[in-house]
Amino acid sequence: MTITTIFRRWKRLVPLAAFVGLAGCEMIEFSPNDHRVPEEFTNLTEKNLAKLAAKPLPAGDTLRFIFTGDSQQFYDEAEGLVNSVNQQPGISFLVVAGDISDFGLAREMRWVDEKLRRLKVPYVTVIGNHDLVGNGRPTYQHIFGAFDYSFVYGDTKFTMVDTNGREYNFDGSAPNMGWLRPQLNSLDGARRQVVICHVPPTNEDFDPALRDSYVQALREAPNLVFEMNGHNHSYTISQPYNDGVTYVNSDAFSERHYMVVTVWGDRQFRIKRVAF
Repeated sequence: MTITTIFRRWKRLVPLAAFVGLAGCEMIEFSPNDHRVPEEFTNLTEKNLAKLAAKPLPAGDTLRFIFTGDSQQFYDEAEGLVNSVNQQPGISFLVVAGDISDFGLAREMRWVDEKLRRLKVPYVTVIGNHDLVGNGRPTYQHIFGAFDYSFVYGDTKFTMVDTNGREYNFDGSAPNMGWLRPQLNSLDGARRQVVICHVPPTNEDFDPALRDSYVQALREAPNLVFEMNGHNHSYTISQPYNDGVTYVNSDAFSERHYMVVTVWGDRQFRIKRVAF
């Protein structure tokens, strides 16, 4: 056997050996954009809302929930947040105000879910602009569910809306005002309502052509406690339009703070910022 023949055979065998070695370690990934995950990591919004419904809040009771946003790559911080939230008394659920992922990847969303499923309470999300990049749209739908949805818990209706206008090239589809207006006009039997999104209307990533109609719809919404969002990575509570509508912006996981939100009566609320 000549040296040339040996070399040719060696070149064929090395890639094969590497492939077999990776297969044995289950390290092969055909595409980072593959949104397929095990069934237990799908339809998480529906599953978490079912858990919430299994522990109803009696009419008239005060509601307490956790509000935070922008988990992205902050997995170590997610562990600290979970440990802290699990020590809070009387919490019904947790809300993540978008940007669960950084690159819209299934593995990112799954990693965050693996942290948050250690909570003692269910959690729900709203889609963020980073969740829409790349293959993020079908990935978020597969893992979490609808971009726009609403639910009633206790005396409060929550409307979760996609406001990531820039990711749609400001084509007038986000927020979907045709869907949102009827949601805001009906409390569905609740006493008050809360709107949660990712991009606030004050941000340049919100579709400028829809800003006025969105703000006006909130202004006219009956018993709106406040509008809540993420995206800015910093805690603020303000009324930027001086119209009586309060806008609440969450810290990102990276800031190691979250909000304990207490709601009662028609529109009464208290917000406590907690470090972890």
